[in-house]
Amino acid sequence: MTLLKTLPHHTPLRTRPWAATVIICAGLFLIVIGIGASIVTGVANITFGTVWNSIVAYDAQNDHHVIIRELRMPRALAGALVGAAFAVAGAIMQGMTRNPIADTGLLGINAGAGFVLVLVFAFVPWLPFKYIILFSFIGAGLGALLVYGIAFMSRGGLSPLKLVLAGAVVGSLITGLSQALTLLFQINYDLAFWTAGGISTAEWFQVSVMLPWIVGGLLVAMLISRSITILSLGEDVAAGLGQRTGLIKGIGTFVVMILAGASVSTVGGVGFIGLIIPHLARFLVGVDYRWIIPCSAILGGALVVYADMGAKLIALPYETPLGSIIAVIGVPFFLYLARKERRELS
Repeated sequence: MTLLKTLPHHTPLRTRPWAATVIICAGLFLIVIGIGASIVTGVANITFGTVWNSIVAYDAQNDHHVIIRELRMPRALAGALVGAAFAVAGAIMQGMTRNPIADTGLLGINAGAGFVLVLVFAFVPWLPFKYIILFSFIGAGLGALLVYGIAFMSRGGLSPLKLVLAGAVVGSLITGLSQALTLLFQINYDLAFWTAGGISTAEWFQVSVMLPWIVGGLLVAMLISRSITILSLGEDVAAGLGQRTGLIKGIGTFVVMILAGASVSTVGGVGFIGLIIPHLARFLVGVDYRWIIPCSAILGGALVVYADMGAKLIALPYETPLGSIIAVIGVPFFLYLARKERRELS
């Protein structure tokens, strides 16, 4: 008998496997369509026929073929990967902490990774990307450590509200320092655009480096999804069922650092994906993280692919930062959740 089947009768698990199956299949289809549409979208007028020709008969002398293969394809694939990574990282955080407003952007993880990367770009800009991504993991961990440390030391201990407030303070401080370093060291436009959140500079070598990290993180997330479901019901319930809560939290935190660090190293500090998508997945498929995690990955990938397409079209021929597009959706959603949380506590 599994742990899920041994839960007390007063804690039923609402699950909709059929809905999850539909979301995964339809979501994969939408991602494929979105990647294709993203490749033909932009300043240069490119058709689907040209895209097909660039795949089956690549011509390095053809400007459109070069744009497709070297710029737009890695950009679209990077968007799908980081969207999945941010969404799953948010889902794990919400499940482990039972905090409905947990997100890598709101809790300082993205800002910490970004700050360490700015330090790298300022002092060792020649460092290969395969090492840069390791510094991003370190920065993600330091950001989380600062936020949780400040929240824990406050009177009354940890709470969702204190974590968000600590995340806002730490995030603002670190972001300000990052911007100051960018100006002080006159770091180029690409980095300035990256710190605002965008994947216009994504290249094949970045995709190839972050791909195994993100895929590995998603696989581990799936392996611990059952335990995350139990942990989301409360630490006392999980411990009573024999679960090693400390071990699961440690693995989950490590996975969040990997997923967030790999994503920030490529697209910058894009927030709210890990806040919005897990709630949407939970609403659609229920509270079982064996379904929430894969559905979050699919929905997160689709969100970033289509949001990036909008970022290219809103102000042609200029680029709009991806982070701004996501924030237009994320800020109202965050305010709704915060108001709902306050109403439930009162």
